[in-house]
Amino acid sequence: MSFPQEGNKAPDFNLPASSGGNIALKDLKDKNIVVYFYPKDDTPGCTVEACGLRDSFKEIEKLNAVILGVSPDPVTSHEKFINKFKLPFTLLADEDKKMCQDYGVWVEKSMYGKKYMGVARTTFIIDKNGKIAKVFEKVKPEGHDQEILTALHSLK
Repeated sequence: MSFPQEGNKAPDFNLPASSGGNIALKDLKDKNIVVYFYPKDDTPGCTVEACGLRDSFKEIEKLNAVILGVSPDPVTSHEKFINKFKLPFTLLADEDKKMCQDYGVWVEKSMYGKKYMGVARTTFIIDKNGKIAKVFEKVKPEGHDQEILTALHSLK
């Protein structure tokens, strides 16, 4: 499965949001969107990544960007994760994994010799025109917020 490429139109989405209701790509016109896919709420790497984004949230917002975290967890799980770590951004519940598949991040993984399907930690920056401006593959949670800030600065 392949990712949407930089310069391509971002695949559409419309998912239940931790903020209530649904959020769709079309609702976010005129904003840069940081869509980060992560495997699971409240696990070590995902927590490091989310807290980094939390700590850079105000800077990211100043660059006319919104952050959307996406995982297959349900909204109830997202709400607990948000409350526990005081996350100021929205998490989307992709329980049927359609958005993960559309963005090419639902992949076969392996741990301790067992193969299973899971989310590849990947971030997409979608520009104001709905195009993929940047793709970060195999994201390392530590310091990823700084990579995102650098990419957003280059969109200006």
